[in-house]
Amino acid sequence: MDNRMFCYQCQEAAGCRGCTVRGVCGKGPDVAAMQDLLVYVTKGLAAAAHALRQEGKPVPARITPMVTGNLFTTITNANFDREAIRVRIQETLEAKKELLGQLDKADALPQAALWDGSGDWEEKARAVGVLSTEDEDVRSLRELITYGLKGLSAYTTHANVLMQDAPEVDAFLEKALAATLDDTLTVDDLVALTLETGKHGVSAMALLDKANTSAYGDPEVSRVNIGVGKNPGILVSGHDLRDLEMLLEQTQGAGVDVYTHSEMLPAHYYPALKKYPHLVGNYGGSWWKQREEFEAFNGPILMTTNCIVPPKDSYKDRLYTTGTAGYPGCKHIPGEIGEKKDFSALIAHAKQCPPPTQLESGEIVGGFAHAQVTALADQVVEAVKSGAIRKFVVMAGCDGRAKSRDYYTRFAQALPRDTVILTAGCAKYRYNKLDLGDIGGIPRVLDAGQCNDSYSLAVIALKLKEVFGLEDINDLPIVYNIAWYEQKAVIVLLALLSLGVKNIHLGPTLPAFLSPNVADVLVRQFGLAGIGTVEEDMKVFFPTSV
Repeated sequence: MDNRMFCYQCQEAAGCRGCTVRGVCGKGPDVAAMQDLLVYVTKGLAAAAHALRQEGKPVPARITPMVTGNLFTTITNANFDREAIRVRIQETLEAKKELLGQLDKADALPQAALWDGSGDWEEKARAVGVLSTEDEDVRSLRELITYGLKGLSAYTTHANVLMQDAPEVDAFLEKALAATLDDTLTVDDLVALTLETGKHGVSAMALLDKANTSAYGDPEVSRVNIGVGKNPGILVSGHDLRDLEMLLEQTQGAGVDVYTHSEMLPAHYYPALKKYPHLVGNYGGSWWKQREEFEAFNGPILMTTNCIVPPKDSYKDRLYTTGTAGYPGCKHIPGEIGEKKDFSALIAHAKQCPPPTQLESGEIVGGFAHAQVTALADQVVEAVKSGAIRKFVVMAGCDGRAKSRDYYTRFAQALPRDTVILTAGCAKYRYNKLDLGDIGGIPRVLDAGQCNDSYSLAVIALKLKEVFGLEDINDLPIVYNIAWYEQKAVIVLLALLSLGVKNIHLGPTLPAFLSPNVADVLVRQFGLAGIGTVEEDMKVFFPTSV
């Protein structure tokens, strides 16, 4: 197949088959090639680390953050900077060489662990990309696992930034990455590894939940301003709460307001971040609208993680990146885990800019993470028992630019008035500004937070299962209609499957990386399904409705 590139890791893969000329996300073939090579050498590094563990030897502390950071860098819309990715490849090769020197026996390692970086990197990338696995089903499962591990790495990276880690999850991550290089594994072996990935995904999400709540307190029900103030502003997008905290610390008394954007909205729910009076509100909506919203904001924008849309020239000089995020020509603010980042250049830039242009006014209500919902458990249970609440509908996940995603707005509007939406992630922007009312004081949209906070939805379901004395989580009055876009949604899906959740509907399309046979396994074992029309799906989810 004579493609300039091949990538099908996100929901917008061209034709629901794969991007072969240029990524719908905006990455070119050169960046795609370096991302493929970075994944390859990272798998090799993981294989060497796993072999070192098997020999009973310690793995240097810097290795796991390198593995997770590399995977996070290759998540959709995270890093478009080819040269920055090349630097990561070189650093990974050097780290791998160090590990190989510590092994007693390295000859059984896969080629990815033994490759020394010699030769033409672009040619090597073409040889080791996704399509290098010829068997369609094996390829599908390897990629499903790899994408799940990318999502898992995002969660553990955020936890590491807050000085929390889980060595058993790290060890599994390295073992699983190495396993995607093992040609002796059967389809059944890989299916089992897929579910094991989901199990460790639950652990990673629990780790991040602990990290966030330990640092910033349990999220509180909060009303978030969506208007603007009169001061110059800095807009913070992405997911990294520690980056936001450091910026808030450094902007105190500076006459600069700080706004959140898209997935950073739930920062307003945390007590330790709410205490900053110059964290004034949330600006705009979902990530894919940022070209218009960033232009209107007028001040500098800080991208802390993925969700970058290639910027317009009109604001490119105002776009800053940090962490795993990167875009060529944009200023990057350095800082490793545990280091304090210097945002002085960003703050000085903001002072030279006019205040944001107002896009809308009003408030958004959120903060319904598991601690808050558990506190409301008696009220929720009574509402269910009385019939006031018939069902909860989990509509978590990602948003995207496809017109077909209007489905989720129309689905939310069509839901019976005795249903409550449980959400997390930027999918909520399809309906969180609608006036859907409440049920006995319980809002009909309960926002648990970022996609990173999807753990709350699992905890809520398990708590309700306990309260109602049910044996099977699938006996709860909860249905799942989830939107997906990128790899953090993949690990959320695998986590739910590992918990035994069945009959999940996934849209707006099923992943292109699911081969027909692999999709059939998920349909038969777990009842995984796509979406239809709003009218058709209402009949599926509410068969007794008139």
